[in-house]
Amino acid sequence: MLTLECPSCQTAVLTDDRFCEVCGTPLTPTIAANPPPPSGCPKCGAPTSAIDPDGYCDQCGFRHQAVRASQEFDHLVVSLNDRFAAVSDRGIHHHQNEDFFAIGESSASQILVVCDGVSSSIAPQTASQAAAKAACQGLNHAVAQGPIAAATLQAAIDQAQIATAGLTDAAADDPPSTTIVAAVVQNGVATIGWLGDSRAYWIGQDGGHQLLTQDHSWFNEQVDRGQLTPAEAHRDPKAHAITRWLGADAEVEPASTRNFPFPGPGYFILCSDGLWNYLSDPDHLAALIAGSSDAPTIAQKLVDYANAKGGRDNITIAVLIT
Repeated sequence: MLTLECPSCQTAVLTDDRFCEVCGTPLTPTIAANPPPPSGCPKCGAPTSAIDPDGYCDQCGFRHQAVRASQEFDHLVVSLNDRFAAVSDRGIHHHQNEDFFAIGESSASQILVVCDGVSSSIAPQTASQAAAKAACQGLNHAVAQGPIAAATLQAAIDQAQIATAGLTDAAADDPPSTTIVAAVVQNGVATIGWLGDSRAYWIGQDGGHQLLTQDHSWFNEQVDRGQLTPAEAHRDPKAHAITRWLGADAEVEPASTRNFPFPGPGYFILCSDGLWNYLSDPDHLAALIAGSSDAPTIAQKLVDYANAKGGRDNITIAVLIT
């Protein structure tokens, strides 16, 4: 059977496939009947098969600038008002956006959820979407009942785990997986829960900037146990490997939670590692958003910064101005 390429992500597909299994693009009869001509690498002449899904030539490293159709979640913006917004962007090098977010607001509460699909799993975008929606739904129900506690965040993340694990058979290899960081803000206090390496930051208008979460990563585990120094752990290729996540293959472990009373006016930010890989220091983050007065502008400014620095990963930011 003839093998073609998906017109969106260049993954190999068959002539009778109706959808691309990687990015979900419909494969119409017109596409199947009129496959694009082989282009190969324009720099070294390597065949099309040498171009990886992110557009790089396996032989010389040149980025193949193939035409790519826009996908639904390449760039997602939700702005509830000038003080509360979120943006998710595919970045430059990924062929699809595997991040997702959900935000919501009532008269007395704000809900923020950011999920980052694990790229090594199958269909990670389905995991991040299922987890974000389930957690937000659970938190929406909880805030209607009264004050939020750490156990409320744990329960919402448990719901996200059930939704994510239900996407595939538990015996599947590399089932859909995602990280999560979620928070509810009530009466000037943020209650935060997380699994993985998506983060929460506080940027105070009068200083006191800080990272509010600790990544569930191989790096932190080695350092916390005293087995390696930070410098030694940082040099290891496994440094950024996550040790907790949501998915059918996730170990049943509680989320990390904490309460953070806002010390004054400032910016509460949740993000995926597509941002903090370029902007991990809270003081640097504060300097970048200084002078910005509304949440939609801040979120987009941070996305633009990450893309300008290389955009190696998907980028998701939720911003609440307190």
